[in-house]
Amino acid sequence: MRATLMYGAGDVRVENVPDPVIKHPTDALVRITASCVCGSDLHPYGSMKPEDGPARMGHEFIGIVEDTGPQVTTVKRGDLVVAPFAISDNTCEFCREGLHTSCSHPQANFWDGESEEGAQAEAIRVPLADGTLVRLPVAADSALIPSLLTLSDVFGTGHHAAVMGGVDERTRVTVIGDGAVGLLAVLSAKLLGAEQIILMGRHRERTDLGREFGATDVVAARGEEGIERVRQLTGGHGTHVVLEAVGHMPAYQQALGIVRPGGVISRVGVPQYEEAPIGMGSLFRPNLRLAGGPAPVRAYIEELMPAILDGSIEPGKVFDATTSLDGVPSGYRDMADRKSLKVLVKP
Repeated sequence: MRATLMYGAGDVRVENVPDPVIKHPTDALVRITASCVCGSDLHPYGSMKPEDGPARMGHEFIGIVEDTGPQVTTVKRGDLVVAPFAISDNTCEFCREGLHTSCSHPQANFWDGESEEGAQAEAIRVPLADGTLVRLPVAADSALIPSLLTLSDVFGTGHHAAVMGGVDERTRVTVIGDGAVGLLAVLSAKLLGAEQIILMGRHRERTDLGREFGATDVVAARGEEGIERVRQLTGGHGTHVVLEAVGHMPAYQQALGIVRPGGVISRVGVPQYEEAPIGMGSLFRPNLRLAGGPAPVRAYIEELMPAILDGSIEPGKVFDATTSLDGVPSGYRDMADRKSLKVLVKP
């Protein structure tokens, strides 16, 4: 079959690789019908060293079950399924607490940690299929597929940011980042009833979509100028919650300048740093809390799906380009150059 591999920074190729096979009785084989390129894929795209490649790419997908191991009971051949970006058994104590990204099963993993698997491909082996895969009640050619695909990562991640931040109808919220996760954090904050939602982004076509999703204000400025503008919009105090969907240090520093005393910074942008201000002058004195983390999107799929199915929300609007596998390398380039927001892949 054909699959996407990254050989180093800026070097993405689509090549022939061995077909996936069932290795464990709890595995399923899935023919991928829709996948995508993630904003987090752009981190290695910008920095991967050649000695760290080649790496199979892709962690978001919808597909049709082609075969299952003898112990798989919740999905069967022919089912259309969506998979979260983390593999989990959905039964361990952490999964039962809604923290599927910390599943204790030995086969639990992130797709990026499965060296022989990747979702930007024609097919994939799914470990712990009963816990990982969720059946979809639509056909593979449904117009809802782009929105349902966001359940595998970006919608669940934006929702996780808002949940961990404690967003409700009494909160003012700032979202840092106008990528797919940031925009869906706006949508999630809106669904949770946020009083005010300020989106910090510089790309007009994206921030326009952010307004459609529920942003009440847009701030294009960054750094101290951006911080001052947010404070002007919030009576000088800042917002109760900051949803940080970028992952770079300037975004964290911006969040510190925006959050009001007693507030929460909820990070879901994958941090590209290990050290950050957390001491007396940053988090401690103003009673700030730091939350977030890799989103256990499996915990949110059943909760978020009904609003997609009934058409009341359309998170799939974050996809602004569609390609076959042949176009994946250029899709990475377009997303890195900010020519595309998020690229849908139809193998």
